[in-house]
Amino acid sequence: MPFRFERLKRIPDLILVEPEVFEDHRGFLMEAYKRSDFEANGIPAEFVQDIHSHSVRDVLRGLHYQKHPKAQGKLARVVRGEVFDVAVDLRKDSPTCGRWEGVVLSDQNFRMLYIPVGFAHGYCVLSEEAEFVYKVTEEYAPECDRGILWNDPDIGIAWPAGKPILSEKDARLPLLRDADHNFVFE
Repeated sequence: MPFRFERLKRIPDLILVEPEVFEDHRGFLMEAYKRSDFEANGIPAEFVQDIHSHSVRDVLRGLHYQKHPKAQGKLARVVRGEVFDVAVDLRKDSPTCGRWEGVVLSDQNFRMLYIPVGFAHGYCVLSEEAEFVYKVTEEYAPECDRGILWNDPDIGIAWPAGKPILSEKDARLPLLRDADHNFVFE
């Protein structure tokens, strides 16, 4: 199998994916996604849209999600640079509701993170520049677009940037306790 799938310890519904990378003097070759392998390892998502962003060091994007009926699962990876990628469980009655998990994704470790529906997602750029790509299970729907404040003290994410660069929108997002979402743990 060209992938290794690992459920994360703090929030087992998050899955870290490590592809097998074939490198030689010409460069590298890897499979970035194979539906049958992903489904066999607990990622049954059908992805419908790919998103690609470019950011500079200390840019923090997030924490974002779309609520039902357009809630999104995501498969995130970095194609250039390095980011600290974070997911926060928003599912009411989940044993991990309000907890966060963070992993480093880079063009050197080739890791991907699967974030299911019911999580807020964000990342902070660690390298001079980064190109971040992710697949989503629902198309972008502005009427369902929501978020929570990146530095909500009740969540306590240990972001690596002391003074991140934020969009105006992200700087004004609500705290988790005031956020508009409709996720329930199943």
